[in-house]
Amino acid sequence: MITIRRATGADAAALAELAEATFWLATPAHTTAEAVADFLREMLAESNFAGYLADPERLLLVAEEDGILQGYTMLVFGEPTDADARAAIGILPTAELSKFYLRQETHGRGVAAPLMTATLNEARARGASGSWLGVNQENGRAIRFYEKNGYAKVGVKRFLVGGQYEDDFVLERAL
Repeated sequence: MITIRRATGADAAALAELAEATFWLATPAHTTAEAVADFLREMLAESNFAGYLADPERLLLVAEEDGILQGYTMLVFGEPTDADARAAIGILPTAELSKFYLRQETHGRGVAAPLMTATLNEARARGASGSWLGVNQENGRAIRFYEKNGYAKVGVKRFLVGGQYEDDFVLERAL
């Protein structure tokens, strides 16, 4: 049975392992293994997650089954620091859905929808009126999922992975 809960500092290592297992699912086919490894090392290592978990402007939720993390989300509260995202969004106050990842073997098992609902409920409870995210323009599966969950394209931005910029759509929804 999958349970969804707030992540704690004790989850940092498991979150880093989960990020390593899932980040490649969101990268375009042309992204090199070296670029993915660089991003994991620079942004999704255990020390990064320890920092994210300690940051009062971030909230991480995990989907867990039998003691193993199967997915996670990360909300970042406040105005976007990315200028293109800031220009695109129109609902304030906002919360960025910065991360939404599930293990590949968890896809299609009914985990994503309750994880999304719990995440948006947390954003709402924290006072956000809207939520936005960036998603790679080549990630059709994720785009369809986000649109099914009420997000709509409102702009574009760039995202740096391993020294190479990728093109993202900016999606937003009201809460």
